[in-house]
Amino acid sequence: MLVSAVVCVLLAVLGLRLFVVTPFVVPSASMQPLLVPGDRLLVYTVGSESVQRGEVIVFDGRDSFAPYKGGEHYFVKRVIGVAGDRVTCCGADGRLLINGVPLDEPYLGRAITAANPASGTKFDVQVPEGRLWLLGDNRTNSEDSRAYLGAPGGGFVAVERVTGDARAVYWPRDRARWLP
Repeated sequence: MLVSAVVCVLLAVLGLRLFVVTPFVVPSASMQPLLVPGDRLLVYTVGSESVQRGEVIVFDGRDSFAPYKGGEHYFVKRVIGVAGDRVTCCGADGRLLINGVPLDEPYLGRAITAANPASGTKFDVQVPEGRLWLLGDNRTNSEDSRAYLGAPGGGFVAVERVTGDARAVYWPRDRARWLP
């Protein structure tokens, strides 16, 4: 009886691990202040095909970011643009524009002004069907879609490469929390 209960629990945990949540270690400072290098995340993998603007996601960067990064191929970034969006940097007030509308980005942890814009790299892109435009929150220390504007694929990431959205930091214990 005890053995079958233990086996059932192990199978349930394995099923959750394989099909619902996946652990991920933040590799860089590109998402500060929200995430810091070494944070352990729980990534919710169900429904990752319906990615929304503003979500923090983990994705497989092969065919977009990874060919330029050596062996590293999983990344964590914020979704800024989805299919059909025109994403421009920057408006007169320094904010990113999504379809001509200024984007509020309180997660950047700094004031955005014309003198201190949301991105030091100017761009004006139209996100193709099935693709995403991704940026790190730490814009001065993030190799994201902007870095690959001239590369094949133009810095866009295929939606099918999304592993899932980051839901929680579970380690280190003093940083454990649900993500907004």
